Parts: sequence; structure tokens; C-alpha cells
Amino acid sequence: MEDFESLRVFVCVANELSVTGAARRLGKSPSNVTTRLQKLEASVGAELLVRAGKSFSLSAAGEVFLDYAERMLSLRSETMHVVSGGRSPGSIRIGSMEATAASRLPGLLAAFHTSFPEHGVDLTTSPSIRLLDDVRSGKIDGAFLAIPPSFIESPLSEKLDVLGLEFHNAWEESLVLLHPEIGIENLGLDDVSVNKLAAFPLGCTYRRIAEEYLGIPERKEWEIQESPSYHVMVALACTGRYATVLPESVYQTLLPPDNLKCIPLCKVTTKLAWRKGYDTPVFEDFRNTLNRNLV
Repeated sequence: MEDFESLRVFVCVANELSVTGAARRLGKSPSNVTTRLQKLEASVGAELLVRAGKSFSLSAAGEVFLDYAERMLSLRSETMHVVSGGRSPGSIRIGSMEATAASRLPGLLAAFHTSFPEHGVDLTTSPSIRLLDDVRSGKIDGAFLAIPPSFIESPLSEKLDVLGLEFHNAWEESLVLLHPEIGIENLGLDDVSVNKLAAFPLGCTYRRIAEEYLGIPERKEWEIQESPSYHVMVALACTGRYATVLPESVYQTLLPPDNLKCIPLCKVTTKLAWRKGYDTPVFEDFRNTLNRNLV
């Protein structure tokens, strides 16, 4: 098996899908990156990356190997940090919903950097369902996610106990429905006349809540436009043909025009999730910073 540096090179190329981009991030020459990849593939006896000109894609073996490579690198970092008693610089990989990254994390990450400038944070965003899977698999160390109230109140919530995760309540978000109605006071859900919803792809907790409140599963006339960002969702709502759901904390940062009406829906708790037993000094520093900023 190649050394950890070769694993780090492979993970970077797999994320960038470009030798040039990976070389730039790693501070290496493209030829050095290519050589390490070739030696790694020879060592494992499988093609990990499919080359098509200057572009790359992961092979089936590469998809599997990437998961293990990320876990091995994470375990190495965790081990080195623990045996040093937290004295050495460390880093953590945090996942987040888009809404939390936009409205809550800037202040938290700034406070963490101020208190622990020697530590680093790698941040990625995904829907809550994917974040749960990524924490369980070790792809990330922790994640800010939300679980639909209807799930928590159902017998299915017992499944959370067997995921091998711990949860810590972070923020309570007030969800609102943005709806393009003009001249209607005290607007309610019964006044929603559009039949199109702008939302993130499947796996997004807020999308599921919107579908439940609007009765979309039972109403075939509804269409869902999957959107890449809240800015796009608000823009679609401004056309007069779409509704969208988002946290009030995000709504306040977007300054939407006056033709959009805001209907309160419900409150949802954003939780920090991590694997049981994952208790490195750097992650403890991160959780302590979170707790201080929640006061």
C-alpha cells in the first residue's frame, strides 16, 4: 500500500476531477501528482480513475477506494491528534445544510478560528439525509442537519438510535413559506394559489416539510422545481408562479421584494451530529466553541 501522501493526492484528484486543479491545491507539480496516482493504481492493482483527455471520472473501484481512503486519512489525523494530547494542530471535516452555512456558520467559524487559529475546518454542504450517511461512513466528522418533526414524532424515530450517532441541539429555526400574493392580508396556507414549489433536491428536510404542509404527495397538480440555492428559489417565487420554504434566518439575509408574502410554518431544530466515540481534542474544541456561541 502506498503512503498516506499518495492517498491524500488521490482524494484531492477525486474531488477536483483534474490533475491540474489538484496539483494547484496541493502545491505540487502535475507530473508529481500523475506519478503518485500511477504508483497507487499499480499498488492496489486496479484502475481508480478513468481518463478521457484532460478530464477524469472515478471508476467503480475508485468510488469504493475513495470512501476507504477518506476514512484512513481521517483516522490517521485523529490518531496523531489524540496521542499528542491535542497539542498538535488539527482539522475537522464539517458538513452542513445550505441554510445553516449561510446564516449560522460564519459567526461560529470565525469564533473557532479566533480561539484556535492552529486548527482548520473543511466545510461541505449537502441535504440532511446525505449528511447523515456521510457522518456514519466517516466521510465527515460532524454535520449540522435537521430531521423532519413528522419523523421524530413517528415510530421511525427509533431508527435514529441504531445509527451509532450522537446529536446536540444547536439552533431552532422558524420555517416560513414565501408566496407571491399581492393585496391579501393575513395570508394563510389555504390562500396559496400556485402549484409549483421551488426546493432543493430530495433529501432536504425543509423540502419534505414543505411537501407535507402543502399536501403535495396527495395533490398531483403540484410540480417541484429543484433549485441549487435559496437565491434561485426566491427569484422563482418572484415570478408569481412558485412558492418556496426557507428558514426565517435566511429570509432576513436575502431582502426579498414586497410582492412576496411570508407565512409562518413551524419550528425545526438544527442539530450537530457525530459518530459515537468520536471525541478528538479538536472536535471537543469545536463543540465547546459552539456551546459558547449558543449562550
